[in-house]
Amino acid sequence: MSPTPLQLSLDLIGVFVFALSGGLVALRANLDLFGVLVLAWVTGLGGGVIRDLLLGQTPPVGITDWRLVLTGLLAGLIVFAFHGRFQSVASRRPRRAGLITRSVKVLDAVGLSVFAVAGSVKAVQLDSPWLAAIVVGGITAIGGGIIRDLLARQVPEVLQRELYAVPAFAGAALVVGLDAVGWLTPLTTWLCVLAIFGTRMAAVALDLNMPVAPGSGDSAGRRA
Repeated sequence: MSPTPLQLSLDLIGVFVFALSGGLVALRANLDLFGVLVLAWVTGLGGGVIRDLLLGQTPPVGITDWRLVLTGLLAGLIVFAFHGRFQSVASRRPRRAGLITRSVKVLDAVGLSVFAVAGSVKAVQLDSPWLAAIVVGGITAIGGGIIRDLLARQVPEVLQRELYAVPAFAGAALVVGLDAVGWLTPLTTWLCVLAIFGTRMAAVALDLNMPVAPGSGDSAGRRA
């Protein structure tokens, strides 16, 4: 099944921004060029690979579509090539030293938004049941980031502060609902992307978290 122009656009954008975040995490972990490319690839394409396996679309586009693979590797190369320039600026302007962390959060939000929608759109196009389409959309959004963080030997971001997975699954549910009533168009699809992104960035800005059980320890550092 060839991707529609909308599906391909969502995939390319999602792969690129998630791969950038993967490359930044790799540099923060002091990995070499190969490590940067590996983390960029798995972050950008990991969620899509899981999506296709869940939907029975094999082999996954993450290893067959040269456009997606090239986009992920290109993002990793860009991060690696320009990291030295950033470090030079950060050394002269200490206030910018936290730019990598902030950049990862923004890129994560963009990738989360695009992939949650892309995953659910592909699922409904394949006539998946509504619940399966929601689950696939959410897992597409968070899958690559989980693999990235595990390879970087850190607790996955999805399990830590601020709402993360919730906006992804809610956005996927919105896509499925719009499709059910016949309102899923390119315009409403992109509006879903903006809604997820806005919710995620609001959660970061306002430090919105899911509740934790009383007495379970410091609630900071937990996110859902």
